Amino acid sequence: MSLFRKIFGSKLDKSQDHASEDNRGKYMPDLKLPIDERFTINFKANGGKFLYCENIDEVNENLKLILDENNWNGDNVMMFDENLAQIFKTHSLNISNSSANCNYFLSTCEYLISNDGSILISSHQIKEKKLKELPLNFVIYATTSQFVETISEGLRGIKNRNRNKIPFNITTIKHFKACDDKDFLSYGSSSKNLYLLLLEDL
Repeated sequence: MSLFRKIFGSKLDKSQDHASEDNRGKYMPDLKLPIDERFTINFKANGGKFLYCENIDEVNENLKLILDENNWNGDNVMMFDENLAQIFKTHSLNISNSSANCNYFLSTCEYLISNDGSILISSHQIKEKKLKELPLNFVIYATTSQFVETISEGLRGIKNRNRNKIPFNITTIKHFKACDDKDFLSYGSSSKNLYLLLLEDL
């Protein structure tokens, strides 16, 4: 998979990339990284933990590793999405709709925003809850088809997919990144310890 190779590529690949950049003239436009690579760089810079999965078996395997690493096996998990309960049914999760006594929140998302490494969510994932009302630890399940360049593009996608009833409570998660006062979507949001399980679906 090219995404995985780009993230963890060999030193030889990096030296070749550097050489090709040196051969470009100073008036040539900057090389633009692919959308998936830009997201990964920005997401990791925000402090997020990224786990790439080629199939659903790897998704389940990586979730097990996350649960083992944090000693969350048998703990309550806050989750609203019934489809996720089916995907992860082999883990015998203790699902709750309340954040009380839940060590982590397991959810999908709307989009993965490339230009700042944030995750766009809405009432489809968090109902009417504010981010500060959710557990500190997040495990987000997403697919590579959910990459978009900007928040605006993500908002258009939400509108186009939900013409009859646009979801409310739309916000972004930017892990360990100070909120920009000018960014109304992230106003009042709180930092989260965030794992991303990314499934290749393209």
